[in-house]
This record gives sequence, structure tokens and C-alpha cells, in this order.
Amino acid sequence: MSGKQPVYMDHQATTPVDPEVLEAMLPFFSREFGNAASRSHSFGWRAEEAVEKARESVASLIHAGPPEIVFTSGATESDNLALFGVTEALYRKGRHIVTCRTEHKAVLDCCARLEKLGYEITYLPVDRHGLVSPADVLAAITEQTVLVAIMAANNEVGTVHPVAEIGRIAREKGVPFHCDAAQAVGKIPIDVEAMGIDLMAFSAHKIYGPKGVGALYVRKRHPRVRVAPQIHGGGHEKGLRSGTLNVPGIVGFGKACEIAGRVMPEESRRLAGLRDRLQERLLSELDDVHLNGHPERRLPHSLNVSFACVEGESLMLALDGVAVSSGSACTSASLEPSYVLKAMGVSNELAHASLRFGLGRSNTAEQVEYVADRVAENVERLRRLSPLYEMPGPGGRSAKAKGAGPARM
Repeated sequence: MSGKQPVYMDHQATTPVDPEVLEAMLPFFSREFGNAASRSHSFGWRAEEAVEKARESVASLIHAGPPEIVFTSGATESDNLALFGVTEALYRKGRHIVTCRTEHKAVLDCCARLEKLGYEITYLPVDRHGLVSPADVLAAITEQTVLVAIMAANNEVGTVHPVAEIGRIAREKGVPFHCDAAQAVGKIPIDVEAMGIDLMAFSAHKIYGPKGVGALYVRKRHPRVRVAPQIHGGGHEKGLRSGTLNVPGIVGFGKACEIAGRVMPEESRRLAGLRDRLQERLLSELDDVHLNGHPERRLPHSLNVSFACVEGESLMLALDGVAVSSGSACTSASLEPSYVLKAMGVSNELAHASLRFGLGRSNTAEQVEYVADRVAENVERLRRLSPLYEMPGPGGRSAKAKGAGPARM
């Protein structure tokens, strides 16, 4: 495979728009340009009809009812609406939230803001695989708890949390359960009813749809979840999210969900096989490579590994033409080690030495072999240049990072 041909393996950050999605969207940029809120003519009626069809497709993918889907600009806005909307609606009940240390910043930053407003936040720990304990969730809930917010799957290491168990606990305690599922929807089966999820955030651009559109699932019955709107001005989306609807984006979102529901079983099996092949090569051909995340309970397309005595940023630069990342796209400008890996007990050295590989619909077995070759070649080269590699003790080759887990998993 030519070294000049770019290979994209950062599908956790974003995905290319599927050709079927683009084809579905195109008419709504020109010929079908109506405002879905215009009720007095056919242009608006057709736009509204397209939006409602997309709402049905989005709802179907997660086993929800179409009226339970609120369209937003993406999962970050959906997380904000869930956290600030529920706390405002339930402010008389209590001021306590249970969440997790490895949540996406869209949740953690909301929690930090709520702390400044007087809320108490319990940040649950995770184990060395990044897994939160349902028992810890149960122990953290008090009479003042108004929300449990635990993600479905981590965006950096791919660990899949026991969502159904957490949902059952929250339901028994009478506390709404919010789930950021931006990385999970379309990759693994999500059933909001079976899993006891009351609110859920997700985005189109993670599943081969357009950027700038997402949704918040809000349970309407058994029990009905109360959410106070955070954007005002027109009463769109049944009053929960005002603003002119992004009709082309919503149409694309619906088509992306439709495709995901159709291809997910086979696609997940194929990507898991490619991921396992990449993992096998890296861990068998290189010394001191550490798997980050759960070895089994993880997303099928996700692989996060640390290469001891190699700076992750230097390795990324060396992999010119191969798109990977050293963590979340939302925090990639930070020089600090990943807070997710730190919460898992990974040392600073190994956290700085991590890469995240995200396989996707267009990746092939040939590309996996090529990327494995490039990574192995450059890890060995960078280690030869590193004075730490042959050094015994902390930070050197013979050191096993505390809490990092065994190499060659």
C-alpha cells in the first residue's frame, strides 16, 4: 500500500458522510428549502413531513417513540439540555447529581457549572479498565439526587458501561437516568426501554451523518421526565428547544440512523475483527505495549494503546498520512495527559504515550496491515532515539506503570 495514500482511523472524532445520506439531504438545500415551522403553504408542509419521517428513523434505531426525540445541534447541546433542563425542573426536589470521572467534557463541564450554582456532584471512580460499578451508583444516590448521568461507552478507550444495571437502579430509586451515547448509538444495540434510560444524547456525525445535528431522547411515559427548556424563542420541538430546524441535517440524521440499523450487526462484526487484528499485531510485535480499556466490554471499532517510552504526539506526527488521535477530539489541544486514562490509574508516562485508533466503514484489512507496519516501524525508531528506553526503573523500559494493566492483553 502506498505511503502517500491517507488512511483515516479516527472515527470516534467524526465520520465521513455516507453517500446515501448526502443524496437524501441535497434536495433540502435547494428545491425543498421550506421552513418546517411554516404551516401556511406546501413548502413548509413538505419540510415538516421530511422532519417527522427522520424523527421516526432516529427513534426506531434506539427503540423510542418519535415524540420522544428532540432535535438539537449535537450531543453537546443535548447533554446541556439534559443536565440543566432536569436540574431546573427538579430544583425543589434536591441538588445532587451522580456522574463518573471519565464522562465526556460535555457532561463534566456542565457539572462544574452546576457546582458553582450550589449543586453537589458525586464523581464516581472507575476500575483499571475504565468500568464504573453499579454498586457505586447505588451507594451514591441520596434523597437529594435529581439525576444520574453515566455514558454508554467511553469516547477514548471504548469501555461499555453496564447501562441496563444502572438504569434499573435509577428507576428503583425514582431518579432520572441520563446517558451520553454519542459513541455507542449505531455501533452497539441501544434500547432505551430495555435499558431504563430516561434521557440520552447522541449525534449524527458519529454515524456517517452530517455535523451540526443531534438529538436528545426524553422519556414521555412510565415515567414522564420533566425537562425545562434552555433555549427560548418560538416553542419549536414541543417547546423544549426553540430555533429554526436544520431540515437538511435532520433528514441526513434520519437516513444515517436508517442505514445504521440495517448494517450495524455485520459492520460491528467486521470492525471488531479488524480491530482485533490491529491489536494482535501491535501487542505481539512490540515490547511494552499496554491496552487501555476493557479487553471485552468495549466498542467494536475502538482500540486505545500506550507504547512505553514513546511520546504519543511524536508518534502521531511520524505517522504522516495515518489519521489517529491521542484522545478525545474535544481535548486534543491540551498538553495534559488524558483525564480518562488518569482516572483508570494509568501513569503520566503511559498516558502521554497513548494512541486511539477508531476503525470505520471504509477501513479495510489491507489498511490495518499498513497501519500496523507504520506504527511498529516508528515506535521502534522513536525508542532508539529515546534515552529512557534502555533505562531501568521508573519511566524506563523495565518499569511497568502502576495501574496500567499487563502488556500483551
